[in-house]
Formats: sequence, structure tokens, C-alpha cells
Amino acid sequence: MTHVVSDAGHSASPRMITIDEHRQRILEAVTPLPAELLPLSAARGRVLAAEVRSRWPLPLFDASAMDGYAVRQADAVSGAVLRVIADVPAGAPDDPALGPGEAARIMTGAPVPSDADAIVPLEHTDLGTAVRHDAPERVTVLTAAAHGAHIRRAGEDRGAGEVVVDAGAELKAWQLAAIASCGYDRVLVGSAPRVAVISTGTELVPPASTPDRGQIPESNSVLLAAAVADAGGNVTAVRSVPDDPALLRRTVQGVLDVADVVILTGGASVGAFDVVKAVMGPEYGIRFDSVSMQPGKPQGFGMHHGALVFCLPGSPLGMAVSFEVFVRPALRALAGHRDVERRRLTLPASRSWRVRAGKTQLLPVVFDGDRVEPATKGNGFHPISSLAVADALAIIPADVDAVLEGDLVSVMLL
Repeated sequence: MTHVVSDAGHSASPRMITIDEHRQRILEAVTPLPAELLPLSAARGRVLAAEVRSRWPLPLFDASAMDGYAVRQADAVSGAVLRVIADVPAGAPDDPALGPGEAARIMTGAPVPSDADAIVPLEHTDLGTAVRHDAPERVTVLTAAAHGAHIRRAGEDRGAGEVVVDAGAELKAWQLAAIASCGYDRVLVGSAPRVAVISTGTELVPPASTPDRGQIPESNSVLLAAAVADAGGNVTAVRSVPDDPALLRRTVQGVLDVADVVILTGGASVGAFDVVKAVMGPEYGIRFDSVSMQPGKPQGFGMHHGALVFCLPGSPLGMAVSFEVFVRPALRALAGHRDVERRRLTLPASRSWRVRAGKTQLLPVVFDGDRVEPATKGNGFHPISSLAVADALAIIPADVDAVLEGDLVSVMLL
């Protein structure tokens, strides 16, 4: 990367803070929400609040790991002809007694008879794997069985009382299945943050309408609602309001009672009509900062009656980047996640491009094999449409004004 020496044209304002400083202030304000007990069917994506210990050994009993024949290993030599005296399907409570030269046909997962100490798989017998509804009278062993062959011993996976899923685990399909196997149908998990989204701007119109001169389709709330859901939040309200201080006050008051987090977009800069800053600063105690990043320089954050309040830029790309860098980690921390950050990689650039030095640049990029390049072909401006194809955000340090082909670039995976 090409580095530049900071000069008057690139020096940061004394009031400007770094991305890390702003994010740290946000995360220090987060207290994880109280845990709640949910049925497993509703717990996918939640964070386990307390470790899960098995109520019993796993497996619960000695179980067959193959379809075959339960035998006394001493009898199951190659060429031995055994008399089949019982059928043991999965779920059967039977424990047939096996005498010398006897075997029981058994299915995968069925309890192994107490007298058996090995399983001969179907394919190791003269009868093979052909489907037979009734047990045969006799079976010939073609391959001798080793002691304990194809038996899953009781407790070999986990003993009774052992931890199977640790606290802090994000519950996906496999974790939920493991919890069920431990004997539970409900689980204690972190709560999903309730999030209200308020998009501001007189210029905003519904996406399907036909904009007049000066109007644009409102997309911020669409992106935010989806991003909140992807991060594990519960969207409780979505509002779009014009640049009207009185209406903004009523809207904010109307959502605070049903939200742990309120996200506002637009009106957070220094313009004459920036009503979010004018209302949320003096009346709600929200602190507004200039953060050394592009896009997303104007940021507001604070707490009001226990709710986290974010005031993000109104530009769609600046808002999207701000959500990823600041809001998403806070939502995950509220829900009890230990790892709140997106995964990061360092990859080489597949081509050269210029960036504006002076602030940390966060640019939508795409993967080209194992290399990255901007999601748009030009330099500088990156429209919201670039997010439609982006795989990650490149994080370019403030003292860099050009990325050269082959330079290593830190990227945040989306």
C-alpha cells in the first residue's frame, strides 16, 4: 500500500475520534439481556446461557453400530454356522439370552444382548445385505469378529452429568440435537434484543412509489430490519418520518417502551435540517461524534431509559457500514455472544485502486478467487448498489492513499 504523511489537508479535526474509540464506548455500555427459557424449537440462533449436562450416559446402553448379528465373539470365527434365535430391532426392550453357537439378528441402534460381545455386520455373512423380513434360521460367518466389534458402549460419548454443550455456544441444528439427546426439550438462552428502526428524511418515499424531483426510495429501514434479524435481533417497529422535530419526538417516544435498541438514520450531521441531532442531542442526551472513517463519519450514540440509541448517517452506504462496525457487535453482545465481531481475513488485492487518505476507509469488496478488489470498477465513490455484490468490507488505514496490486488488505467478511 502507498502511505502518505499527514498534512494540513489530511489532518483530523481535534474532535474526531477513532473507530475503535467509538466502538469501545458502545460495548462498555452494553449489559447482556436477561436469559429466558425457550423450547428447543424456538432456540435456534440464540446463545446458550448455561452449560448443558447430560441427564444420562451417551449412549444410554450398549448399542449396535451396524445392522448384523449379535454374537459371542468366541463363536464367531470364520466359517462358523450360528443358529439365529432372536430378532432385536431398534427400540426393542428385549434382552435375549445367547448360548454357545447362537446369534441374534440386530439393527443399528438396538441394545446389544447382555450375552453378546461383538457384532458381525450383514456383509460379513453368507446372507449379505439382501432385505429379509423374517430372521433366518442360521447364518454363516465369513469374517471373524473381534471382541467388542461394532458395539457403541454406554457412556463412551459422555458420562451422566458431563458437559455436552458449553455456555456461550450459538445454538444451531447440531447443538440443538445434542441438547435433545441429553434429555431436555427446553434450554436457557440469551434474549433477542428488541430493536426499533426509525428512518428520517423528508426526501424519502416508499420504494414502490414514483419519486418526484428531490425524492428517493426509502431503503435504509429495509436494510436495517434485515440486518437486525440476521444479527439475531427482534425488529419491534419500523418507522419512516420526515424532518419534523415534533413528529420525530412522538415517534421515538412511541418505540422506546418496546425496544432495547433504537436505531435512527439520517439527520446526524451538521446540516441546517439535521433534526435527529437537534432533537436527540439536547433532549435525549445522545452524544454525537465525528469518527475518523469514510463512509460513516457522523455518529451518535447514547442511552435513554435503559435503551441503546444509535444515530447513523442517512447515506445508505454510510448507514450500512456503520451498522456492521458499531450496531451489530452491540446486538450480539446484548444477546450474550462472546464473539461479537465479524470474521476477518488478510488477502492480496487483485488490482490497484486509489483511496482517500486521512480517514479509515471501509470499502465494499468482492473476492476474485483468493484475492479482493472493489465492488465497483471506479475509484473513490462506492454506491449502495455495490453492497448487492460485496462479499466483505476492506479496511484501509487512514495513512494509505492507494492500494497496489498484490498489497495485503484486511477485510471484514459479510
